[in-house]
Amino acid sequence: MITNSILPASQPITQQPMPQRIFSAGHLGGRTLAVASAADIILRPGEVVLTFDDGPRPGRTGTILATLNDFGVKATFLMLGSAAQGNPALAQQVAASGHTVGSHTFSHVDLGNLSRQEALDEIAKGERAVRLALAGGGQALSPFFRFPYLSQTGFLRTNLMQGSMVVLDVDIDSKDYYKDSPEVIAARTMDKLEARGSGIILFHDIHQRTVETLPVFLAQLEERGYSVVRLVPKDNSIFGRDLITADVPVLRGTL
Repeated sequence: MITNSILPASQPITQQPMPQRIFSAGHLGGRTLAVASAADIILRPGEVVLTFDDGPRPGRTGTILATLNDFGVKATFLMLGSAAQGNPALAQQVAASGHTVGSHTFSHVDLGNLSRQEALDEIAKGERAVRLALAGGGQALSPFFRFPYLSQTGFLRTNLMQGSMVVLDVDIDSKDYYKDSPEVIAARTMDKLEARGSGIILFHDIHQRTVETLPVFLAQLEERGYSVVRLVPKDNSIFGRDLITADVPVLRGTL
């Protein structure tokens, strides 16, 4: 097993001076950032990355896609293998809409509670299920991954890095899993963003309150001159990297 130093997913910019923002409605969509490792995710002041975990979910994800389209922005969806397997057409719709699709394990188990091999199997099983769901529409999985509950170990993170997966951390947690109003969620998220200046934002495309929060939050981003960065892999092909070291010949079912 070869190990490397663990690299941060994004660089803090709180010490950087904030430039004068340009208030330009209709220009929320920002640059596209090609990423080969977490070290490539360096955001400028005023830039955000939108990420959605745990989907796809019928009745939720499609509406979120429509909202993102209305604002002209792209996001990264970290899908559960079980959800993608159960809703392959919806997973394909996300990718076909120009968004980046990564994985988030198969069943959203806390990997810190599993043995090393069990954790690797769960990660690989999730990746395989999302990849197969997308393949049905001729689309490719991107090598982005996020740990459920952000629960990780040095062994797992290093193993994924050695397999050329890009682990997405979270700079700003919207906490949309709390039963708050859309206005409260948007205000909380914006306050954290304003304090930090930029960052990777965590949402979940499985909650109705997130569906209702997103247009409110995106309008605030636009009003305050932020831009949304689209993440894409430098090598779009699953065959362009090593796969996780795990043997998952059979999908064993959900939690």
